[in-house]
Amino acid sequence: METITVLDAIGKIGITLFIVPVIGALIMGLDRKITARIQGRYGPPILQPIYDIIKLFQKESVILNFSQIIYAYLHLAFMMLAVLFIVLGQDLLMVLFVLAFSTLSLILGGMSVYSPYSRIGSQREIIQLVSYEPILVLMVIGIYLRNSSFMVKDLTVTGKPLLFSLPLIFMSFFIAMTIKLQKSPFDFATSHHAHQEIVKGVTIEYSGKYLGIIEITHCYEVVLVMAFVVMFWATNVWIGTLLAIICYFLEIIVDNAFARLRTMWMFRYMWTVAFILSLTNLIWLYLWKS
Repeated sequence: METITVLDAIGKIGITLFIVPVIGALIMGLDRKITARIQGRYGPPILQPIYDIIKLFQKESVILNFSQIIYAYLHLAFMMLAVLFIVLGQDLLMVLFVLAFSTLSLILGGMSVYSPYSRIGSQREIIQLVSYEPILVLMVIGIYLRNSSFMVKDLTVTGKPLLFSLPLIFMSFFIAMTIKLQKSPFDFATSHHAHQEIVKGVTIEYSGKYLGIIEITHCYEVVLVMAFVVMFWATNVWIGTLLAIICYFLEIIVDNAFARLRTMWMFRYMWTVAFILSLTNLIWLYLWKS
């Protein structure tokens, strides 16, 4: 029985490592296609993100220092580990901890080079991290109050979906999701659009396969964010997936409907509106359980 469990875990790890980035790339491809249609363009093929990553690994990699490479690999490794914890049903607090280390690795990679654009991008990434991290922590606390467990695998034990108990926290997470997916109006540190004054910001000094590594990491990140949405309806994976698709489509609409705002506006907004919404939901849930 134990051997079967180990083999099952190994199978899940293998599927996660190879299938998840492909799914993330396809989601990003659909994102580009839908965005193009909204803007009245035909747009690139859905497989374009995969083509881009393959091209990056074929190009010459120019590096400024060795630590820059280390941080790129750490950024990917921690993100993969966070996704694995989700797939294996592990502790959500550990997921947030590892996810924060992945973001810090990207920040340190940007700070390790003498580029003003890269360093400004890293500084903005820090502001983003401080803005959305409390919301993620409150989300996990809400899940604990609801399920009396931090484990992902326990989300399906209770009968009702989390969305019914944590609606305000879900709304706050949707705002944090905009930051994590690098969407306007919160695409400060780096952007898939070449419309900001720091161009690619924190990733501007990466090239070749090392930029490809960062793009693969973002593929994992997209799926991880979608998995967080699915958790709010974990009792039925298909409904949870539909909820995640709807949320992502709304993120595309927001991305195309709003201009990029100032970093401090984002910080104040997350620590007032989003934080108060989450805190109100926690108080209500605590009193309801009492």
